[in-house]
Amino acid sequence: MRSRRDVLKSAVLGGGAGVVAATALGSLGPEAAFAAQKVEPGAPDPDFAEGRIRSIKDNTLLVLGSNLVFHTIRVVDGTSLWKLGPVPFDQAKPGDGLYARGVRMPDGMLAAEAVWLNIVNIKGHIKNITGQTIHLDHNGYDVLCHVVAGKSVAIHSESPPTADLSMLKVSQHVQILGAWRPDTNEVDIATVFSPH
Repeated sequence: MRSRRDVLKSAVLGGGAGVVAATALGSLGPEAAFAAQKVEPGAPDPDFAEGRIRSIKDNTLLVLGSNLVFHTIRVVDGTSLWKLGPVPFDQAKPGDGLYARGVRMPDGMLAAEAVWLNIVNIKGHIKNITGQTIHLDHNGYDVLCHVVAGKSVAIHSESPPTADLSMLKVSQHVQILGAWRPDTNEVDIATVFSPH
């Protein structure tokens, strides 16, 4: 059986001829962006990149990392893209923040198995709830979180996900997984995790 690395390398080196379903590569949902990887403590993960998209040409992203290092990321047929849910490649825009995981090629390019666009994972307490927004205090910063019809769900304690966010209360501590609106303090909600 071919490994995930072999499949991605063949897709890149073969010009994308090998079409692979993202699920065949394992879970590439938004939670996977924040999953721990097996890398020596203090060492950079060679199969991971983060930053903001500077430019897009064909199926390649040029990304400037927060450490001011440029990354070249190739999106192939089997790459999973997330932006508040699974999206096609044309949803990636210059200015978007991203996390990408994949296989580092000999030329230094990252062949992406998953790209998470504008993903945020923040904790805080609810300051106010108005209509379709939640005002979250995240370490002293006000974050305006938008409920997105048909996308946003809440998970209360051990209950299954629900689109009913009415159980959320002011002063409650929550964790929000969502998509940042670049250059703002606003987030579109994918999931609100509530311990109570």
